[in-house]
Amino acid sequence: MPITKGFRALVDEAMAQVTTYNVDEVRRRLDDPALQLVDIRDARELEREGTVPGVINAPRGMLEFWVDPDSPYYKPVFGDEDKQYVLFCGAGWRSALAAKALQDMGMTNVAHIDGGFTEWAKQGAPVESYEAHRARRAK
Repeated sequence: MPITKGFRALVDEAMAQVTTYNVDEVRRRLDDPALQLVDIRDARELEREGTVPGVINAPRGMLEFWVDPDSPYYKPVFGDEDKQYVLFCGAGWRSALAAKALQDMGMTNVAHIDGGFTEWAKQGAPVESYEAHRARRAK
């Protein structure tokens, strides 16, 4: 069966409909208590590359379930309407699609980072190891 709309078209549509920040814009807000960074990459990516200090990790495959209060997998961390949830992935494609999906669910306080973690690390923004991330979460 031929693909009638490719991933690029889906990503482009999402990018046109979601709030997109560059690395510098997010970096300036790292101490803002109203900002919650959400790393949607899977554990293998985090183990290999690390992540951003202070993030919560919500694997892309579980995100909609973790956000929905009616889901048996709901995570209350996503219920704070005073926070802006800024998603990122490896390159900014999955996070654009994920932000669009959350908007479609009714969230208005969601955005994503253009270029994702790759751009974040390339620009020398703070990174922590996966081990440090896990230790911080365990506290």
